[in-house]
Amino acid sequence: MKKGEFKMSTEIEKKTKISYKPLFKLLLDKNMKKSELVEEKLLSSSTLAKLGKNEYVALDVIEKLCVRFNVPIQDIVEVELNKE
Repeated sequence: MKKGEFKMSTEIEKKTKISYKPLFKLLLDKNMKKSELVEEKLLSSSTLAKLGKNEYVALDVIEKLCVRFNVPIQDIVEVELNKE
């Protein structure tokens, strides 16, 4: 694990799922392509790939997106709880 990375416990992973649907809806509303985030040097292509697969990304990435679009975190990411 890299410095600063956070590994969730298996128990929590089973109960939750990270989703970047709010970000992708925001991009759609602003008529922007995901690739523009890489072109603006806001994200790397590997981070963009992680977002597309709803994988965890560093909190500073989420913060950069919030600042870029001047929105709260819930407009970028959501946590979906699995119903058991």
